[in-house]
Amino acid sequence: MAALTPPAALRAMFDAAVAAADPMRVIAAALPPRPGGRVVVVGAGKASARMAEAVEAAWGPCEGLVITRYGYGRPCRGIEIVEAAHPVPDAAGVAATRRMLDLLVSLGEGDFVLALISGGGSALLCAPVPGLTLAEKQAVTAALLASGAPIDRINTLRKHLSAVKGGQLAAAAWPARMLALVISDVPGDDLAFIASGPTVGDGSTVEDARAVLARYGIAVPEAVRAALSKGSGVLAPGDVRLARTETRIVAAPSQSLAAAAEVARAAGCAVRMLGDAIEGEAAVQGAAQAALARQIAAARQPGDPPVVLLSGGECTVTLAGAEGRGGPNAEFALAALLALDGAPGIWAIACDTDGVDGADEVAGALIGPATQAEAAARGLDARAALARHDAHGFFGAAGAQVVTGPTLTNVNDFRAVLIA
Repeated sequence: MAALTPPAALRAMFDAAVAAADPMRVIAAALPPRPGGRVVVVGAGKASARMAEAVEAAWGPCEGLVITRYGYGRPCRGIEIVEAAHPVPDAAGVAATRRMLDLLVSLGEGDFVLALISGGGSALLCAPVPGLTLAEKQAVTAALLASGAPIDRINTLRKHLSAVKGGQLAAAAWPARMLALVISDVPGDDLAFIASGPTVGDGSTVEDARAVLARYGIAVPEAVRAALSKGSGVLAPGDVRLARTETRIVAAPSQSLAAAAEVARAAGCAVRMLGDAIEGEAAVQGAAQAALARQIAAARQPGDPPVVLLSGGECTVTLAGAEGRGGPNAEFALAALLALDGAPGIWAIACDTDGVDGADEVAGALIGPATQAEAAARGLDARAALARHDAHGFFGAAGAQVVTGPTLTNVNDFRAVLIA
């Protein structure tokens, strides 16, 4: 720690985690030689435009269409980049998805498709099933995001209301050959849930989708229940239309945490890896990791190296009608701030690796022993902010936000707690 202050060390760890998942670093090694014949590139997600840029850097200009979040576009020479809304889909995403499907169904057995998939693709790759309008899809998406349901449950429902998720993107391209390169943003790196698995089969059923509605008390338009009663187009894992598709993960949270650990060790810290697949309520996790940090601090002996707790995954926030501004990483940091209560020698950072925590253009927050007292001196009430889920508002006023702008990748939550 001699060369870095605790806040600088934490920010360096986060930056290393993001850099490790940069498509310009990971795509080229995963690409085969460019196939002969017609090659079409498609994709969706917050990292997909950067992935397309990396593909063209290796293969040269390509034909294709990729959908990314507003502000996340990249310059490509042949691949068309369309920007659309996230996390709630919009008409731009629907129109672009329709065009993508039309492009794929025109292909034949001798053609090759490269699919570029990353987190955020569930919203950006939007094709409501027949009988369901965009407005109805938007309503169910907003309700899901506010429910506190984990991402696998959210995406189970999403895919059974979609004409493109759950292997249906690959089915549209069949019998063309497809290689899907994926950047994982889900706990456990389950391909069926990254962007709702557009290139892989899924064993879930419409009954499972209806169970999500019941389990989390999600109120949805009647058209949603009607659509589920008709079944869905989600493909079973052994469907013949998936036989010519290979799906491969090229970047995952574990790799980013390993890169952060290297930075921590280089700064003289001991590293405790808490896992790359932590889920649950962000406030509960924030308080729990703060309690662990205080236990470690209390047991430290003179001469012991600083300790860093690293974790990833995807925490959730159950809004329950609250009107505050915040995301799971900022809420984690706010709960940790309260649990630490100014404990000396403990700092923490919690950020989303895509640069957007929740729906705000804020990655997360960085806290230290003085943060709560400094915020209180500005008239800010941390406990009240947590109660109304207004972590972004609190940290914005406290000057403790981490703002990166679009990082052009997405391996989900990054958290580091430093006991110095």
